[in-house]
Amino acid sequence: MAGHDDSTTTIFFALGANALIATAKGIAAWVTGSSAMIAEAVHSVADCGNQGLLLLGLNRSARPPDADYPLGHGRAIYFWSFIVALMLFSMGGMFSIYEGIHKMDSGRPLEDPWIAIAVLALSLVAESVSLWKALTQVNALRGTQSLWRWFRETRRSELLVVVGEDIAATLGLSLALLAVGATMLTGNPVYDSLGSLAIGVLLLVVAVFVGIEVKALLVGQSADPALQEEIWRFLMAREEIAEVLNLITLQNGADVVVAVKARMTESDSAPVLIAAINRCERTLRAAFPQVRWLFFEPDTEK
Repeated sequence: MAGHDDSTTTIFFALGANALIATAKGIAAWVTGSSAMIAEAVHSVADCGNQGLLLLGLNRSARPPDADYPLGHGRAIYFWSFIVALMLFSMGGMFSIYEGIHKMDSGRPLEDPWIAIAVLALSLVAESVSLWKALTQVNALRGTQSLWRWFRETRRSELLVVVGEDIAATLGLSLALLAVGATMLTGNPVYDSLGSLAIGVLLLVVAVFVGIEVKALLVGQSADPALQEEIWRFLMAREEIAEVLNLITLQNGADVVVAVKARMTESDSAPVLIAAINRCERTLRAAFPQVRWLFFEPDTEK
């Protein structure tokens, strides 16, 4: 669970930053009347809700196994990550689009736009720090993988959501700055409305992308391909195993479920065979502590 402890720290860090940013944006939106600023304030409030649900999901996923959930509750984090992706991201995106369309019709000019510029600039700095914190953890996990490949293959849904959220926030703030700046230079409030529309579209795109990635885990995705390959090689190197016939893995939150079907080397008796299997299980668990559930079946054919 050490990895999830790191994720909890990252989520709390992002939550604190977003709470302060949401307050500042809300005040600036009220003073200036900027639709892009209103969209950004709603975005930050939604981000706070996102992180609250992720913390809830991590807490639920840590509950021990019971009669109804014999493999534990590890996949609960995928459910809450999916809710974050499809509900809060999408709601924030749709509200931003609505606000942009509404303000485009009203044509209300901005008041004290320099307040919006200052708040957006400070928020961009804070969000950049939050993104740096999340990417620091990602870089420690992805090794030589590209960032894009990590996004596509990671089994850490809570970290995927946080990074996606921080990227969306950083890009959204940049769009809001451009929109408010263009409105100040031209005096045309349409640019402010277009900024709100662009932020809404950005949030919806992130929602769909993150939702697709988390959906795979929610349905039941295997462990990371690199980990699966390591387990396969480890088993093939065991002298007790003549051939690995089949290897199935399932990512279950922070834990991994492994099912092995193998042709064992010839044994004189059943007790000798059982002892060989037990040795394989013990050494595999020691080598891969994330494997919490291990099912081993000796056989002669796939």
